[in-house]
Amino acid sequence: MKKTRFNNISAITLALLLSVSAVGCSKAQVSSENAAASTATAQSTPTQSETSPSASNTGTSTGTGTGTGTGTGTSAADTTALDTSELFSDRDLEQSVDLTAATQIQLESNKDVTLNTEGIYVLSGEVSNVTVTVEAPEDAKVQIVLNDASITNEDAPAIYVKAADKVFVTTTDSENNMEVSGSYVADGDTNLDAVIFSRADLTLNGVGTLGIVSSEGNGISSKDDLKITGGVYTIQSSADALEANDAILINNGSITIDSDKDALHSENEEDASLGYIYIKNGTLNISAADDAIRGNSMVQIDGGTINIKTSEEGIEANYIKINDGQITLYANNDGVNASPKVNSDVVIEVNGGTIDVSMASGDTDAFDSNGDLYINGGTINVEAASAFDSDGTAQLNGGDVTVNGEKITEITQSRGGGGRGGAGSGKGMHQ
Repeated sequence: MKKTRFNNISAITLALLLSVSAVGCSKAQVSSENAAASTATAQSTPTQSETSPSASNTGTSTGTGTGTGTGTGTSAADTTALDTSELFSDRDLEQSVDLTAATQIQLESNKDVTLNTEGIYVLSGEVSNVTVTVEAPEDAKVQIVLNDASITNEDAPAIYVKAADKVFVTTTDSENNMEVSGSYVADGDTNLDAVIFSRADLTLNGVGTLGIVSSEGNGISSKDDLKITGGVYTIQSSADALEANDAILINNGSITIDSDKDALHSENEEDASLGYIYIKNGTLNISAADDAIRGNSMVQIDGGTINIKTSEEGIEANYIKINDGQITLYANNDGVNASPKVNSDVVIEVNGGTIDVSMASGDTDAFDSNGDLYINGGTINVEAASAFDSDGTAQLNGGDVTVNGEKITEITQSRGGGGRGGAGSGKGMHQ
């Protein structure tokens, strides 16, 4: 069972916080499903350690200023916190692979390949109508190394992880491409919907490039965790570009996305603590027809460069926490939006980073929380008719905030109508 990576603070601490702020709503075998495909064996053992996430408590964030209500600068936003200490294993972060004992596979058109044991497999060749299926034991770790590999299919994933403990897709210093041009055909009860589709934890890393085109589906999907820690990716998709049930975790790499739906989407219907997005490093250039970054339970950004060129809503989650990073964002609806997707603990909390938000005209908000809003630090520049909108407590406790060219020092709730100083949406803002 997936270990929950959120931790609740004590009930006493929570009660105290709520009292000061109004909270709103190794043998490797290659086999084939096609009789014409070849079989190869090679000895292979993992060379990096694997670690699993563990929980630890974190404290609440504090500010130095005062905002609306009776707050004293202490944020109630940390009623839940994401433990980031062990989200990435050593092997996740390793960008090169020892190929001494790897199995070399030269792909051939119309010949599927099945990897059914733990090991390292190097794929090469430009082919069509080929699916590389991983169907290994539940404790197996399988590493697929792309070395000038190109796969074009009509109705099936290029890589399909059917069973394994974890799969790595690693690029060498090479150019690799995968495309599915038509609609996907299901595998029994499994609705295959992505160029790379995984039912296990999936990590993408390496030093090369990987282009993904999905004409009628997602780009890359994982029913568990989806991690990117290195490599250069270009993803075009008619649905979500990156999609995961449990979490999307980014710790490096360069990712360019053009999506007809969400660019990053993580949602878990069975466990409210999952379905989150964590970004630590890397570069994301995003053009999305819907949400750019949507993690239903939580989005936490600790660093990296994020350029959202187009979106309906830029960053969306139940709880949004920005600690660092360079974020440039344009949205047609809400720029940074917190709404009750999994519980009533709805919060936007900004502790650091540089954030530039530009909004389309109309009924739009740069920062919109259906609960609480805390600006504790960072440099924020907003160009919008409505800069801040919250249904609960709104506090500007620190940081450097500029709205439409004017620096502001306080967010003032005025629920009676139009706002001042660019706040809008029933909220006023004093400078």
